[in-house]
Amino acid sequence: MRTEDFDFYLPDPLIAQHPAADRASSRMLHVDAMRGDLLDEAFCHLPNFLSAGDLVVFNDTRVIKARLFGHKLTGGNVEVLIERVINQHTAYAHVRASRAPKVGSQLNLSDAFNVEVTARHDDLFELRFLSDISVLDLLEQHGALPLPPYITHAATSDDEERYQTVFSKHLGAVAAPTAGLHFNEAMLDTLKQKGVDIAYVTLHVGAGTFQPVRVDNINEHKMHSELYNISQATVDMIARTKSRGGKVTAIGTTALRALESAARISPSNVEGCLQAGSGETNIFITPGYQFRVVDRLFTNFHLPKSTLLMLVSAFAGMENIKKAYAHAIAQQYRFFSYGDAMLLEKMLPEKTN
Repeated sequence: MRTEDFDFYLPDPLIAQHPAADRASSRMLHVDAMRGDLLDEAFCHLPNFLSAGDLVVFNDTRVIKARLFGHKLTGGNVEVLIERVINQHTAYAHVRASRAPKVGSQLNLSDAFNVEVTARHDDLFELRFLSDISVLDLLEQHGALPLPPYITHAATSDDEERYQTVFSKHLGAVAAPTAGLHFNEAMLDTLKQKGVDIAYVTLHVGAGTFQPVRVDNINEHKMHSELYNISQATVDMIARTKSRGGKVTAIGTTALRALESAARISPSNVEGCLQAGSGETNIFITPGYQFRVVDRLFTNFHLPKSTLLMLVSAFAGMENIKKAYAHAIAQQYRFFSYGDAMLLEKMLPEKTN
């Protein structure tokens, strides 16, 4: 398949620059993949599409203040975006500078501490933080929230609240699992009262989530790797849901990728079979993929030519997604991280485009 098959024109005014006034006040487009039907809805009506005995799975990662500014000790400004914290004093990072820093050189960040460039791994620089304070603590003290590149304002105190989910727990992401941003405590309570179970996975979203596919043939794309963890409790809840005929709804593509990754490495490799534990995933889901775990996907609208647009096309069918996006643009839905959402019913395997 060609990358151009996943391109579309989006007017700039439809890119949401700020979140809705209330988390739960967004719009929701329901896409019935088998029927090809589209229904304009409100997110607050999401429980109407779920049944007692269903399970929703959230990604409970928490965004770190991953953006730092500083300069080389030899001169020249730098901007650092932490991609992954490796241990208490080491991290992988993207570094923007007029000239890439050399291995062995040092950077001063935030006029507060130095880091040494100890290695380079493709586009990522390995940085050793020359401080007794841990990387995460230094980021919390001196870093800035890394808003997506299509959001044009600098992060504010409002962003620090609204670019985190209300259930965020485990520090490590450099981008929010944005489908979860719609949920407030009242919605979580409503789901529980209806008899819908709630489970969590952790996938630390990397900056690569915003990168378009730059090769013509999507099979040649190299996927970025992200850390994930799935507990035995979540595995057991999914098994119980499946056994009683309930549906598993992934809240966001990151929750889906974690679940499908864990199913892919399961020894028996059968539908719905998961393996608890931690690992790295670079799973690249494109049309033709056979989903093993997830029955329904709640997600935001994604960037043109992105791996996530390819993922939702695999889940609901390419023609359904093209029609849904055209409809959303015509109806002036708000797009991307702070935008509106879709609820996708899965296309059955024999019908996948």
